[in-house]
Amino acid sequence: MVAMPAPDTSVLSRREAIVAALRAIVPGEGVIANDVAMRPYESDGLTAYRQLPMVVVLPETTAQVSKVLSYCYENGVKVVPRGAGTSLSGGALPLADGVLLGLGKFNKVLEIDYANRAVVAQPGVTNLGITRAVEGKGFYYAPDPSSQIACTIGGNVAENSGGVHCLKYGLTTNNVLGVEMVLMTGEVVRFGGKHLDAEGYDFLSLIIGSEGLLGVVTEVTVRILKKPETARALLVGFPTSEAAGDCVAKIIGAGIIPGGMEMMDRPAIHAAEAFVKAGYPLDVEALLIVELDGPEAEVDHLIDRVSSIANECGSSTLRISNNEEERLRFWAGRKAAFPAVGRISPDYYCMDGTIPRAKLPLVLSRMRELSEKYGLLVANVFHAGDGNLHPLILYDANKEGELKRAEDFGNDILRLCVEVGGVLTGEHGVGVEKRDLMPTMFTKTDLDQQLRVKCAFDDKGLLNPGKVFPELHRCAEMGRMHVHGGKTAFPDLPRF
Repeated sequence: MVAMPAPDTSVLSRREAIVAALRAIVPGEGVIANDVAMRPYESDGLTAYRQLPMVVVLPETTAQVSKVLSYCYENGVKVVPRGAGTSLSGGALPLADGVLLGLGKFNKVLEIDYANRAVVAQPGVTNLGITRAVEGKGFYYAPDPSSQIACTIGGNVAENSGGVHCLKYGLTTNNVLGVEMVLMTGEVVRFGGKHLDAEGYDFLSLIIGSEGLLGVVTEVTVRILKKPETARALLVGFPTSEAAGDCVAKIIGAGIIPGGMEMMDRPAIHAAEAFVKAGYPLDVEALLIVELDGPEAEVDHLIDRVSSIANECGSSTLRISNNEEERLRFWAGRKAAFPAVGRISPDYYCMDGTIPRAKLPLVLSRMRELSEKYGLLVANVFHAGDGNLHPLILYDANKEGELKRAEDFGNDILRLCVEVGGVLTGEHGVGVEKRDLMPTMFTKTDLDQQLRVKCAFDDKGLLNPGKVFPELHRCAEMGRMHVHGGKTAFPDLPRF
């Protein structure tokens, strides 16, 4: 009989000590240490990678978050913040030797200030929940990701999320006025507020899109807008994706900024129509949804101009919404495109890259070539107005090698985005998905400068480590703005 090695009691006792300390800070059901109960937290929306955390803690107050982070800082314990887990880049992927800090219990709207057109909310409030809270008075929150029914405002801040209306009204960074954030040391800080601009450095813009690497946001103040007087949508079909892409460029080039402008290709159109019955034409290769809003006279004028441009670009079908119900139906298919594609393929890999609008026809053509190269179909849905692409690569994880081919296909799409003058991500973030592609876009000097910012906020490198940066770096001793030369390559990620 072969003797089994003795369990590592030092590791076991450390975990037990951490769990006990967290339970003293967050009593009751606020700490989850059972493997079965922690299973829902093993991944985010990038489900190809899974890892059980060491322990899950679910605080309810900023004071508890502060104490959790302070304890972890003093004891060298890694922490991964998590919102609703809808991230598609692995930004909330847990660590086997780290605490997963969930903010699901921070789910209250704290204040609605119509005079200052602002809402103060906890990070666990859903994106759509903010609009629901103010729509009775004719207001809404503009950024609207497709996952808005589930994604949280805290996660939106972490990833600088966009949505179908970000073309005219901006991303999260253009609609957040202030945040309360807890640093890794446990210190609570505030950046911005209801006022138009903050004094000193613009830390708020640094925090938004920082992917949980700099601190844990516990309160968000957002800007709300008055609902437009009129909003109408055009549903425009084209015989080719290139023609639709050309139409997008010409609309923007004409000085027209729609409230939203989205594009879908044939596979996405058919999937969405089968799922939602939105009335999409099925005999086109590409579909544009163009929404125009504002005073009624202005909207009528812009509808005529956009219709003329679409006709010049060879559109084959064109419908204009005649009422609010029809406008919402046009959008329903696009909003449901991701789950719709899930009905036609066992698995799909949702990408996120951004390109200059003028390069849209070229990129779509090259993407078809890549589809043939890898032998995998791709459905395209994206924010055409600002060049934010969301190719959905269809594959079957049960077939040997298909996941690897899908990832390689996706990497080539992202390299193509950078090649034509774009960037690796638009709103999904880098996380672990695009981490190893960062040198495609940034030099070592660029990355070291970004790491110095990380080290200024998190000098021990304990907050969401292993995300964004392609190599492990050790921050210098507290108070020194320097990155050590020692680097360690990341081990393989835990995959499903």
